Amino acid sequence: MINLLKYAKKYRKQIILGPFFKFLEACFELVLPLFMARLVDQGIRNGDRAYVIQMAGWMFLMSVIGLICVMICQYYSSIASQGFGTELRNQLMKKINQLSHAELNSFGTDTLITRMTNDINQLQLALAMLIRLVIRAPFLSIGSVIMAFYINVQMGFIFLLMLPIFCIILYSIIKTTVPLYKKVQEKLDLLNRQISQNLSGVRVIRAFARKQTEEKHVNKVTDDLSSIYIRVSNISALLTPATTLVMNLGILALLYLGGIKVEIGGLQQGEVLALINYMNQMLLALIVVSNLVIIFTRASASASRVSEVLAVVPSIQSNNTKPPHKEQTNGIVFDHVSFRYQPEAGLALTDISLTIPASSVLGITGPTGGGKSTLTQLIPRFYDTSQGNLFVDGINVRDWSIDKLRKKIAITPQTAVLFTGTIRENLQWGKEDATDEECWQALETAQCKDFVENLSDGLDTQVYEGGKNFSGGQKQRLTIARALIHKPDVLILDDSLSALDYQTDLNLRTALQQDLKETTLILISQRISSIQQADQILVLASGKQVGLGTHEELLRHSPAYQEIVASQEEENEK
Repeated sequence: MINLLKYAKKYRKQIILGPFFKFLEACFELVLPLFMARLVDQGIRNGDRAYVIQMAGWMFLMSVIGLICVMICQYYSSIASQGFGTELRNQLMKKINQLSHAELNSFGTDTLITRMTNDINQLQLALAMLIRLVIRAPFLSIGSVIMAFYINVQMGFIFLLMLPIFCIILYSIIKTTVPLYKKVQEKLDLLNRQISQNLSGVRVIRAFARKQTEEKHVNKVTDDLSSIYIRVSNISALLTPATTLVMNLGILALLYLGGIKVEIGGLQQGEVLALINYMNQMLLALIVVSNLVIIFTRASASASRVSEVLAVVPSIQSNNTKPPHKEQTNGIVFDHVSFRYQPEAGLALTDISLTIPASSVLGITGPTGGGKSTLTQLIPRFYDTSQGNLFVDGINVRDWSIDKLRKKIAITPQTAVLFTGTIRENLQWGKEDATDEECWQALETAQCKDFVENLSDGLDTQVYEGGKNFSGGQKQRLTIARALIHKPDVLILDDSLSALDYQTDLNLRTALQQDLKETTLILISQRISSIQQADQILVLASGKQVGLGTHEELLRHSPAYQEIVASQEEENEK
């Protein structure tokens, strides 16, 4: 956790002053039992009312000052812990945004969400407790022992006897619970993943009548998490009663030995009362220490998970150090490009060589799993090529600034993604300062102006989570409009017309060619009708280039393309 404290540098003042004020409050708390002893032995015992009022006044004043110190410490700890959590979340989000798709896949969405929320919450709590209690609790524990020796040396040894017994109890519990807390976090990730899959795939689950099976899966994961939680909670719960038992035995010893000493004149009644107060102070302080250990144990597990993400060196680095290159307008060039998702995995793309002239249209088709989407994801550097080179406007993509490269490119993915907000806000993801006129123009090109105009709120219509209040075709057209609004140099439609009827498909492609004459258009589609007018068509199968040319050329020379065309013609005839 220490390595993460650098994200709390802005709050050094609060982190220093918070414990200082808590230390002052602890000092007052340590002195109070002595004043109480004097009040009893010299005031009440002697019937000195003035002395009683004087001591009571001092005790009240110290209590008020202690309260003010506590409030200041609480204020500082809140500022520091919340600020630390905010900064850490920002840094974690920044790091996640730098990771390649491969690195994001290696972690998984569910565990990243858990680390962004639950794990950082644990670290915030740990820092707050560090400021509030890390000095106060040990200081009161040790201070109580010292004050006991100050009152009576023999009684002080009772306090010393309690400490090693408590340390043995604490060590035993920590040794058992630390690995269990790590398992809890792992099971929590698994539960989040299972719930996320079930919620996102609820329609599929119902369609395949898998409701009971999936409920069993969720119940099993929940039961596993619950059993570990119960086990670790039961073990942790032993700490407070065990500590209380030891301390109560200590108090019994104080009362017994203190009573004997009072009878022989070795102690006064007020001093015995002060010793019992010190024993209670030590008890409460040690219980706080034990709870701190549990909090820090959980925070340690969370810190390692957060640090794991922050320590990743992104495999795809933005090249901002080289001098600027002079851009050309010769489009996109794949030069013997091969790619694999993992070093030990097989090739997803094999020796692809292809030139896409600027302002031209490329159609890509082929069987499912042929590598069509993978190929286009190399262009904006979502992944880096394993072999060969890829050039955009005459510059190797590795030499581009990632931000600058991706601003040239717009992609509509296979699964249409809309964000919660309004239609206008979704369109402005493509261009933050887009005017209403630009929004309507993009909607018109994407063939969705009519249905948006018919909505009662128009551009201000709310988009539910995931765009659930729109049909598949409507979502696809809205995502295309979002991609069009900033007029990209390269537009990639990754099977984004699949939910459209043939007429809408045709109208949209015609509008794209009219409105984006300077844009390089890459169309991925299983429909031959969607790509047959392209300047060239690439056919991919099993990651290999099995055909390249115009529709007519491929019909003459590419068996793979001929087979796709024939199968679709047979289907249309049916």
